[in-house]
Amino acid sequence: MKDSGIRSNAHMNSKALQQVCEMDSGTKDMLKAAIAQFNLTGRGYDRILKVSRTIADLEGVPNVEMHHVAEAINYRSFDRKLFG
Repeated sequence: MKDSGIRSNAHMNSKALQQVCEMDSGTKDMLKAAIAQFNLTGRGYDRILKVSRTIADLEGVPNVEMHHVAEAINYRSFDRKLFG
């Protein structure tokens, strides 16, 4: 994403997220289940992907893995509990 002008994961649009958030099928399935369970909108889905990508970046790994998505979902559910 160096040539795109995007300087942080927070500034990525949906198309850019799809390009940089490669996941295996198990991780995608877990994310789909979270979308259904928490009634996430497209915006909520993108937020989870952005946080997942950031967690993967902090670990220095190229792909978003299941534990990255799980951690992002936990942050999301915690956020909902606090701020409704």
